[in-house]
Amino acid sequence: MNLPYFISKRINASDKGSFSSIIHKIAIASVALGIAIMLVSFQILGGFQNSIKDKIFSFSGHIQIKAFTFSSEYEQTPIVIEGERMEMLQDDPHVKHLQEFAFKPGLISQNEEVFGMLFKGVSQSFDTIRFADYLVEGSMLTFDEEEAYPNEILLSEHMARQMQVGVGDRIVSYFIMDPPRTRSFFVKGIFSSGLEDFDEQIVIGDIKVVRTLNGWEDNEVGGYEVFINDLEKLEEADDSILQRLSVNQTTERVDQKFVQVFDWLNLLSQNVFILIGLILFVACFNMVSVLFILIMERRPMIGSFKALGATDKLIRSIFTYNGVRLVVRGLIIGNVIGLVFGFLQYQFKLIPLDPATYYMSHVPIDWNWFRILGINALTFLLVGVVLLLPTAIISRISPVKAIRFD
Repeated sequence: MNLPYFISKRINASDKGSFSSIIHKIAIASVALGIAIMLVSFQILGGFQNSIKDKIFSFSGHIQIKAFTFSSEYEQTPIVIEGERMEMLQDDPHVKHLQEFAFKPGLISQNEEVFGMLFKGVSQSFDTIRFADYLVEGSMLTFDEEEAYPNEILLSEHMARQMQVGVGDRIVSYFIMDPPRTRSFFVKGIFSSGLEDFDEQIVIGDIKVVRTLNGWEDNEVGGYEVFINDLEKLEEADDSILQRLSVNQTTERVDQKFVQVFDWLNLLSQNVFILIGLILFVACFNMVSVLFILIMERRPMIGSFKALGATDKLIRSIFTYNGVRLVVRGLIIGNVIGLVFGFLQYQFKLIPLDPATYYMSHVPIDWNWFRILGINALTFLLVGVVLLLPTAIISRISPVKAIRFD
C-alpha cells in the first residue's frame, strides 16, 4: 500500500467543511480557470489563423509558378509548361493540385460609376469545390471549350454592393490597352472572402478572355497556382517544384507574397504565448501559496509524524499527493469548461464578429487535439514540479515546537 497516498486521501476527506476545504476550492478554481482560458485562447487563435490562411490559399494557392521577369504582376509574361515538365510537376509528391491563372487589370462601369478591377482568368483546372465555400449567391463558372468568347464572371459581394448589381445582371468592363478594349460580362455568381485585398478588386472569369486580349496562344498562361499536401513542408515543396521548372520560370510562396499578413499572424501567436505564460505563472503561484497554507495549518500533524519516526520524504509526499489531486481536479473542470465552450461556438457560432474588421463573421474554433493534450501536459508537469518547493519547509519544522504549537 502507498502510505503517503493513503494518508493524503484521509486528510482530504477530513478537511470537508473546514477552512482547508475553502483553500482546496480556491486552488481547484485557479487551475480550472487557467486551463480553460488557455484552451479557449489556443482554439480561437488556431481557428483565426487557419481561417485567414485558407482564404488566402483559396485565392492564391500555396505556391505560384510564373515567368522569371521584372514585369508588373498585373501585366504578366506568359509561360508554357507542357509535356515532360508538366508530368514531372504532377508527379511531385508534394503537389496536390495545379490550376492555371492569368491577370488583366481593367475598369468596370455600371450606373455611370467606374471602379477599378483585376480580372483573374481561370480554366477547367480551377478548384471549384474549394472556392464554393466563398460563394454567397449564384453558381460557379461553366467552362465550355468550344465557346470562343465566354462572358460569365464571379463578382465579389463588396463590388456588387457598390455597383448595385446582382446575379443575372450585365456589366461593362474596359481593359487598358492600345487601343482600349470593351467587354460585356454576365454576373454568374457573387463571392465573399472577407479579405479586402481580394474583395475590392478581384473579378473571376474564363482565362480565354485574358488570352484573347493579350493575343496569347491557347497553351499560354500567366502562371500556375500550386496546392501542396503538407503545409508544414512549404519550403521543401517550393525547392522541389523550382527544380522542375525551366530557367525562365520561378516560384513564389504565399508567405512571401503576403509577408505582412503572415507576420501579423505570427505576432498573434507570440501574444497568446505571453498570455499563457502569465496564466501559468499565476496558477503556479496560487498552488504554491495554497500548499504552503495547508502545510502551516498541519504543523501539529507534521510534528506528530516526525515524533513517530516518519521521514521528511514521506511527509513531503503526503502534501505533494494532496497538491497533485487538486491540480488534476482543476484540469478536469477546466477542460470541461474550455471544450464545451469550443463545441458550442463551433456548432452554433454564438459570438459574432464584424467581417469588415476581423475578416470573418464569427469567432472561429480550431480543434487541434495535439495542442490540447500539450497544454494539459505542460500545466500538469509545471505545476507538479512547483509543488515541490513549499514542501521543502517540512524539513525545517521541529517536532517539539510543532506539537507544542498545538
